[in-house]
Amino acid sequence: MPQIPLLRAAAHGVMAMPLVLLLWGWAELLAWNPGSRMLTAEPVAYTHNALGLAALRALLASLSCTPLRRLTGWGGVMALRRLFGLWAFAYGAMHLLFFLFAELDWSLPALAAETAKRPFILAGMVAFLAMAPLAATSTAAAIRWLGARRWQALHRLAYVAGVAACVHFLLRVKGFQWEPWLYLGGLALLLLVRLVPRGRRALRTS
Repeated sequence: MPQIPLLRAAAHGVMAMPLVLLLWGWAELLAWNPGSRMLTAEPVAYTHNALGLAALRALLASLSCTPLRRLTGWGGVMALRRLFGLWAFAYGAMHLLFFLFAELDWSLPALAAETAKRPFILAGMVAFLAMAPLAATSTAAAIRWLGARRWQALHRLAYVAGVAACVHFLLRVKGFQWEPWLYLGGLALLLLVRLVPRGRRALRTS
């Protein structure tokens, strides 16, 4: 399908945009315009939150590919699933590394202590650790090595990552806010779309 390379290029551009804007904001703040408010009055907190949101959005975009194919019958969307998933892992890694740098001075023992003490950090670590093997086995060689069935079973961890990431966001915010609930509701809808066709097939074969 000749449109697939263009679709992938456009998807890469969309996924890269949050990072480009953050880099531009920091360049402006540090070099061109120290009074810039592009990253708000709290650039460290803004950057940390922006990286986390980018990871969550990319992960949900990846999880939406299969339901979208089932609803529309368009198989081309599956060409984007791995792309979105790798961007989700990349943003998740940057989110974690920025936290280590800005808040914990690269201290892994401090990260372990914070993870044990704060449930929202524990949920975030679960999400990241669930995405790590998915990123590591995202190649065609990994599929051949694992076998299609085991690879598919392993990649169901994407939903564990999605739930954990939504819980991380929900526990992270202070007070009641709609945004984390909207992401959690979107994930629930994606799960429902995946399960309904299986239920219909089960009814036809029973």
